[in-house]
Amino acid sequence: PMSPLRRRIAERLLMVRQTTAMLTTFNEADMSAIIALRKELGEAFQKKHGVKLGFMSFFVKAVVQALKEIPELNAEIRDNTILYHRYYDIGVAVGGGEGLVVPVIRDADRLSFAEIERQIADFAERARNKKLKPDELMGGTFTITNGGVYGSLNSTP
Repeated sequence: PMSPLRRRIAERLLMVRQTTAMLTTFNEADMSAIIALRKELGEAFQKKHGVKLGFMSFFVKAVVQALKEIPELNAEIRDNTILYHRYYDIGVAVGGGEGLVVPVIRDADRLSFAEIERQIADFAERARNKKLKPDELMGGTFTITNGGVYGSLNSTP
């Protein structure tokens, strides 16, 4: 039998598929500047903030900037109305014991790189220990997935 978490994930995936426009695109991005920055500052960042400087905080910051520039990407349709969100609650997929879960970084636009990295590390740890709360998995306005934690180079969530 499925655990309550797996059952809820399955229900939500089906609901999302039925209620959202889904699109997968694959783009290449030159990450060399970020890789060099992480190499140069990674150790000092970890000493100062107690967390590694990963790629995900860069992705979150880039997504927030894009959502500000193209507000339609941070909107939803309710009935016959387009609802534009004026906040940036970004879902970030993390590997849990039973697969990917998507906790939400609230007000991501107000957080520093270190705060984002700490939240992601905390979410990942609590996902592995099955300690995430249901409200932490709801209400995101945009989601960044990460199939790479399972060795996937390309994936469609």
